[in-house]
Amino acid sequence: MTQDMRVIEIAKPGGPEVLTPARRPIPVPKAGEVVIRVAYAGVNRPDALQRAGLYNPPPGASDLPGLEASGEISAVGEGVSGLKVGDLVCALLPGGGYAEYVATPAAHCLPVPEGMSMDQAACLPETFFTVWSNVFQRGGLQAGERFLIHGGSSGIGTTAIQLARHFGARVFATAGSAEKCAACVALGAERAINYREEDYVDVLRAEGGANLILDMVGGDYLPRNVKALADDGRLVQIAFLQGPKVELNFAQVMMRRLTITGSTLRPQSDLAKARIAAELREKVWPLLSAGQIKPVMDSEFALDQASDAHARMESSGHIGKIVLKV
Repeated sequence: MTQDMRVIEIAKPGGPEVLTPARRPIPVPKAGEVVIRVAYAGVNRPDALQRAGLYNPPPGASDLPGLEASGEISAVGEGVSGLKVGDLVCALLPGGGYAEYVATPAAHCLPVPEGMSMDQAACLPETFFTVWSNVFQRGGLQAGERFLIHGGSSGIGTTAIQLARHFGARVFATAGSAEKCAACVALGAERAINYREEDYVDVLRAEGGANLILDMVGGDYLPRNVKALADDGRLVQIAFLQGPKVELNFAQVMMRRLTITGSTLRPQSDLAKARIAAELREKVWPLLSAGQIKPVMDSEFALDQASDAHARMESSGHIGKIVLKV
């Protein structure tokens, strides 16, 4: 077997054009890790932020982009149980997914759901870990509650709509076109709001307010989200497409007993991610194997076309997930 592999490096901070094919040694698994021969890698917003120089990998992580992948285990490190060479898995990665091989903690791997293709499986980890930990663990979404997801046609959004609907919530979503709104409704949203034509605050207040909002926009959405919440409502922030700084009247937070929280996935401990994986395996993976929930696929690019994949994502024309075929 050759001892090096094809990878996509970030030549320097910048636009999609800085993603450059290169070759590197195949990783060797440390204790508690496996190495995966990658079939497909998911493309996500944090990859673009890292490429632009705005999101550094955590200490010890690969400097290559790529936070999720599907493939076949090719090597197993010391102390790993329950996984073996040849197993088909999808995995949350600390980085390094844009490559033919990647190392990751074994506890962050999940089996490819029954009947699911490898390209679909590559779309699961980053979005399902993010949605499960923020909507259900941190946000505490309950059946019957009114849930608003911004960016409903994104990978995160299409996942959140399906999971929230399955677990009995009333789902509302924002999106930027009639086509995207239709996609949200088809996935189970009770109402999709075209933010270019309607004010989501008015829509949600007419319904009694949102019990939970999942937001990745930030900026001027923050004070509007506070207005759109019902009393005792919760806002979970997971990204800032419009920036993290804003003026906010906290008297409303106090008087209406609102909760504002948030998280990012990548810097969390290996143990925290392993706990999310265990809950997903128990509560969500059976739904995927049964075909009750599935990832929404937008497009596929070859590994060497990573720059085109990033351009597609940053155009915001996509609905669902973009993958790289390795």
